[in-house]
Amino acid sequence: MTSRQVRTTSHGKYQLDVTACDVADVVRHAGGWLYDRAMAGWDVAVTVTGDCDVTPLRILGVRTERLESDEDEDGAPARALALAASADVLIATAELRDDVLRTLKRGIAEVTVWGESGVDVLDRGVESVDHVLSAAARAFKTHALRAAGIDEPAGPVETFRRKPTMFLAG
Repeated sequence: MTSRQVRTTSHGKYQLDVTACDVADVVRHAGGWLYDRAMAGWDVAVTVTGDCDVTPLRILGVRTERLESDEDEDGAPARALALAASADVLIATAELRDDVLRTLKRGIAEVTVWGESGVDVLDRGVESVDHVLSAAARAFKTHALRAAGIDEPAGPVETFRRKPTMFLAG
């Protein structure tokens, strides 16, 4: 199954699809939020566009996929209730950026972005939000950071830009 196909879970879980350039970027900027979503029962799938060790993501309790260069890039993103991406990957990948912008315009999924670069690619109505990490998220994120070769503790808050939908609150 590619990251572009419709994904459903057998247990009716909410789906969060995440795309990033590398594991360190995801862990540093969104690791605690992803951990908290996974522990809240969400099915969190992270797709990385580069070749890297996904052990830090497994520490956070999320599924991982690698976007292969020969995968079909056509079509909309997976039909998830929530999509998240690094601003860097949105700038670097025109097809993904176009898909995310279409999703924003259609209002069919919550879209969350982290990173400072490329903020101007987002539509109006995007708000800055802070996620306060649970104590467990901070602990697991710190271990994931170390596994990614980053020797720093997890901070208490992660900041994102988000456009919620009428279907999903919070």
